[in-house]
Amino acid sequence: MIHIAIVEDDLTWGQQLQSYIDTYGSSNQYHFSVSLFQDGEDLLQNYHAQYDIIFLDVQMRFLDGMTTAKLIRQQDSEVAILFITNMAQYAIRGYEVDAMDYMLKPVSYTTFCQRMGRVLSRLKQRVKHFITVPIKGGAMKLAVDDIYYVESQGHRLIYHTKNGSYTSSGTITEAERTLEGMHFFRSNKGYLLNLECVDGIQDNCAIINGQKLQISRSRKAAFLDALTRHIGGVL
Repeated sequence: MIHIAIVEDDLTWGQQLQSYIDTYGSSNQYHFSVSLFQDGEDLLQNYHAQYDIIFLDVQMRFLDGMTTAKLIRQQDSEVAILFITNMAQYAIRGYEVDAMDYMLKPVSYTTFCQRMGRVLSRLKQRVKHFITVPIKGGAMKLAVDDIYYVESQGHRLIYHTKNGSYTSSGTITEAERTLEGMHFFRSNKGYLLNLECVDGIQDNCAIINGQKLQISRSRKAAFLDALTRHIGGVL
């Protein structure tokens, strides 16, 4: 199931896009779940990185598309954003929020099919595993491959990622269970390390993104074994 949001303050255009999506899905054997919003504020009210694709009108009365996209990117770096606009100069600014494409109104079904095919192709190419973690005021969808390591501080977890650090509630045991089978290893009581991101071993520490993270004596042999197996036997 591919989850799609349409954010369009012109209800007629919103319904037209929904009709295009339904027709495309039936013709190409895709299963889509579509949610329709009339403003960026409506989309963001309960946003928790639940969509794969967002069709976003640039010009809306209350919260414009560019501002909405910037707020989305604060908690979702992966969703595919396609702008819908009357004027190309607005859509060209999409690089600021890593928009995948744009469509100029009026949008024909032929144009829609071209853009949709391109987006779906890119989504297939970047298939990733994600976890959703609770953060203050909401939730954050994290690509597992982007997590350097998870740090435990009491009943708080800090997810150190390529896009910054995010503080969540929970225990390191819970994080270990969530990331089981995804090339993570518990190096000591306080760290759960992504083996893919280990750059080296020095002074009983794993080096990840320039940080030295302690490996406990009791876990060192098992850690080195797991690392060796992960990288195919070459340290």
